[in-house]
Order: sequence, then structure tokens, then C-alpha cells
Amino acid sequence: MTFRSGFVAFTGRPNAGKSTLMNAVVGQKVAITSDRPQTTRRIIRGIVTRPDGQLIVVDTPGMHRPRTLLGERLNDQVREAWSSVDLIGLCLPADQEIGPGDLFIATQVRAASKAPLLAIVTKADAVSRESLAGVLLAVQQFGEEHHLDLAHIIPVSAREGFQVDRLTEELIALLPEGPRLYPDDAAGDEDIDITVAELIREAALEGVTEELPHSIAVVVEEIVPREDRPADKPLTDVRATVFVERDSQKGIIIGKGGSRLRQVGAQARPEIERLLGVPVFLDLHVKVAKDWQRDPKQLRRLGF
Repeated sequence: MTFRSGFVAFTGRPNAGKSTLMNAVVGQKVAITSDRPQTTRRIIRGIVTRPDGQLIVVDTPGMHRPRTLLGERLNDQVREAWSSVDLIGLCLPADQEIGPGDLFIATQVRAASKAPLLAIVTKADAVSRESLAGVLLAVQQFGEEHHLDLAHIIPVSAREGFQVDRLTEELIALLPEGPRLYPDDAAGDEDIDITVAELIREAALEGVTEELPHSIAVVVEEIVPREDRPADKPLTDVRATVFVERDSQKGIIIGKGGSRLRQVGAQARPEIERLLGVPVFLDLHVKVAKDWQRDPKQLRRLGF
């Protein structure tokens, strides 16, 4: 059997379902998800290994017209990812009309990469079958009108698993022949500290509104086993800082009497424990990094 390996980048406008689709293809959670636009801030890689190939899915931040230095750097990450992958999957949500934002991204893709382009119609469960047929026709017309040369148009529902396996098969079939690039049991290649920070940020995004989601950043200060614990009752201390841009945002994250911050910890802790495989004591603090999205020094400090 011919073995194929390579990289596919899932791209699209913010909140197109890229991270949810990546998790479905990989078969486990490797990227945080939220209904907030621009949740993804880093290039995340998820790994699928099958008898016929190894597919590395690259989840990118949503390409957008930036309003901050952070936004510009995220767009640069996306373009760099496009230029280095074997395939690109343009995610177009079935419950939204194709618009100028999609054309902007498709044009940017073609300027940055010659890799084969697929249209992935996400959130197929959000519309009726009759409506989905119309969406697929609109995507085909969109590709023809703008000379995108789409290799496939595949509708999927990551939440229901609809055609996720078929998408994976089609992606692997388009990859070049090559060796395994990661161990068979690998699901991702992100550093533990970054993954833990993202899980905390995911919990912090829950329920916040307006500009606050964009202002939240998380840095893990340390992950250390608690000393003097019996071997059969280990405990790991995780200390992390949640950064916001203004004092008023700090109060929102902490909540009355610390209630909101405790809720964030309670939501993030089980996910962190599953990741680390041990019980966790999660120690969270909130600090203000004024206008960090626009400050080069602050961005470097926060890992961007």
C-alpha cells in the first residue's frame, strides 16, 4: 500500500468552524473552541495516522482585516502556514452566505500558495438538506467565477460527524507519497504549557461579551508536581496568569468575591487533568497589561 503524508491548512474567516472540524478529524480535542470570532491565536497541528497515510491538520487563526498589531501578526502566521502546506481547505459555513470576506481570503490564499485548494462546507447540520444543495451549488459557482480550481467541494458536520471520515480520506489521497512524520500515537505537537494556557483561556471566554474576549491572554508560570505527596495520590500545581488590558476588565474576570475566576478554574481544571493525567491544583491570578494587543514588548512577553 502506498503511504502518503503531509500537511493541510484549514483556513477561512473567523468563526467558520475550523477548530471544531480539526478536533473532529483528529478524533480528540487538540484546539480550543468558542463561538467568539478569532478564538484561535496560534498555529495548532493535529495528527491523524492511518494505515494509508499520516495527515497533519494545521488550524490557523481566522484571516481578517486587522485592527491591532496582534491581528497583523496573526495574519502573518496564516500566510506563512499557507505557503508551507501541501493542501488548503477553505472552510465556508453552510449557514452563512458567501461574501466579500470569503473572496478576500481565497484571493490571499492564491497569492500565497500554489497548493491544491478544497472547499469544505462546514456546519452542514445547521441547514436543511435542500438548503445544503443550494449552498454547494453556490460554492461551485463561487469557485468557477473566481478561477479557484477547487479540487473538491465537501460538506461536513463536525458536531454530528457527517462526512468527516470521507473528508479525511480525500485529504490523504491528495497528499504526496512520504514517510511518517510523527509517532503513530501522536495527536498534536503543542507544548504542554501553551496547551494548558489555551484551556484556561477557553474557559475564560465563556460568557464574556463585546471586546473582552480579544483582550484576554493567558501565560502559564509553572507546572510542578506537589512535593511530599504519596505515590498513589499525586497532585500537580499549575500556576497561571490571566492578562487583560484594562482595570475594568480585571474586575469582570475576577467577579464579585472572586466568583467568576473560580468558575473559570472549575471549568478548565478537568480538561487540564485529562491532559496531564493527574489531579491538579489550579492557581489563577489576573493582571492588567495595558493595551497589550498593540504593544510589541507586551506581545513578545505574552508569546506573540
